[in-house]
Amino acid sequence: MTTTADRTRDETQSHITMNAQPLTASIGAELHGVDLADVTHDDERFAELKALLLEHKVLFFRDQEMSRADHVALAERFGPLEDHPVLGSDPDHPGLVRIYKGLDSPPEAFENSYHCDATWRQNPPMGSVLRCVEGPAVGGDTIWVNMALAYERLPEHVKEQISELRARHSIEASFGARLPIDKRLELKDRFPDAEHPVVRTHPDTGEKVLFVNSFTTHFTNFHNADNVRCGIDYAPGAGELLRYLQSQATIPEYQVRWRWTPNSVAIWDNRSTQHYAVQDYWPAVRKMERAGIIGDRPF
Repeated sequence: MTTTADRTRDETQSHITMNAQPLTASIGAELHGVDLADVTHDDERFAELKALLLEHKVLFFRDQEMSRADHVALAERFGPLEDHPVLGSDPDHPGLVRIYKGLDSPPEAFENSYHCDATWRQNPPMGSVLRCVEGPAVGGDTIWVNMALAYERLPEHVKEQISELRARHSIEASFGARLPIDKRLELKDRFPDAEHPVVRTHPDTGEKVLFVNSFTTHFTNFHNADNVRCGIDYAPGAGELLRYLQSQATIPEYQVRWRWTPNSVAIWDNRSTQHYAVQDYWPAVRKMERAGIIGDRPF
């Protein structure tokens, strides 16, 4: 039988503010004493979690005994999940992608570049929930980058130059590059190159975000009288500008680095961050499971 004291204690616990400990001065916080499986079913605590995500851009948790169903249920609180056209999904849990690496899977260069997930989609993911199933004793860390801060600290003349620029993002030139030509072209037919603003506006915070990454191939509206006097301004000028913008993700002052342990979880806002999975552990085993959340079209 539930007593008044029990109800009071339960109500008090449900209003406890989550303890978010910032990990750097610019991005990332670790939350302690939080059971994500419980947060999934508590509207108030989930709203607090979502607000902290907007504030810190990536949240970290350890010792989360989550089933795959729990993992999917948590991610679905943010929105519908998406499949991955190359990696696929767990057959019993649509939207849950298994990223398993080990001795039987040679090193690959997909995750170890600074990228924002799936910007080759017209509507890139809003964010992701990533859980470590098994990891190496050392190595296999992931780095996240605050791309709103990267934009904020650009020189003013660069901000002016890129304010109206747009760029292409390609799955063909990334995941598709290793496929036979017929499969690569088939992939491009399914996912034509997306065009996005170089500077997007975060739909929830209003922040300006530098929105180019390793999936970005070129600007689409650079070649005009304001930017190009003669050919060298465009080639290699436009490419050099793009490389400069992409390089902003490598600046340590904008980053946080997370060491994985089994049952640790990261939740990140894909609209305002990039990340880099450090592949320094092969042939050790690293098994990760990710649920990606469908996002909106950048503007």
